[in-house]
Amino acid sequence: MLLQLDSGIFYEFIPALEFYNESPTRISLKDVKIGVNYVIILNTTAGLWGYNIGDTVEFTNTKPYRIKVTGRIKHFISAFGEHVIGKEVEKALNDAIKETAINVSEFTVAPQVNATNGLPYHEWFIEFENEPENLEEFANKIDASMQEQNIYYFDLIKGKILRPLIIRSVKKGGFHEYMKSIGKFGGQNKIPQLSDNRKIADVLECLFN
Repeated sequence: MLLQLDSGIFYEFIPALEFYNESPTRISLKDVKIGVNYVIILNTTAGLWGYNIGDTVEFTNTKPYRIKVTGRIKHFISAFGEHVIGKEVEKALNDAIKETAINVSEFTVAPQVNATNGLPYHEWFIEFENEPENLEEFANKIDASMQEQNIYYFDLIKGKILRPLIIRSVKKGGFHEYMKSIGKFGGQNKIPQLSDNRKIADVLECLFN
C-alpha cells in the first residue's frame, strides 16, 4: 500500500521490538528502513494526536513510501523476551507445509511458562484438515523456521532457556466450538494466531484434552 502523504497526516513509527519499552524510539518517515517491523502512529490536522491504530507495518519501498501490514501489535509472544510476531508464525507454518499435502484450518500459539516437565516452550494448537504423518517432524520444521527468522528465539533455544515448540492437534471443528463457547462465533470474529498469555490455550486444553 502507498502511504497518503498529502492529506494532513503526519506519520510516526516505533520499532515493534521497542514498543513495550519505557521510552521507545519514535521516528518520522525520513528515518524508516525497509524490512523492519514498525508500529504506526498517526497525527492529523483534524486533531488526532499520537494515535496508535494497532497495526504493525513493514516498508517494502521508500521511493515512494510503500508498506505492507504484518500484524497487530497486541498479538505477540514475548514471555521470555523473544518478541515473536504474527508475520513470523505465519511464515513458519507456511514453510513447514510447503510442497506437502498438509492443510491447516486454524491455529493459535501461546507460551507454556510453567511446564510440568523440562524447559518452557511455545505451544502451537493446530486444527488440521489432514494431519502430518509425523507431527514431531512437522514441529521441528516450524521451529527451524522460527529460529531462522527470530534471533531472540534462536538464542533462547540455543541457550536452553526454551525447548523447541510443541504442537497440540485440535480435533476438526474444535476452534469453532471454542468460539461458540465464548459467544464469538461468526465471520466477524477471528481467533488471534498468537498471544502472550494462556487465556485461549487454557480453554482449548479444557475443551479438547
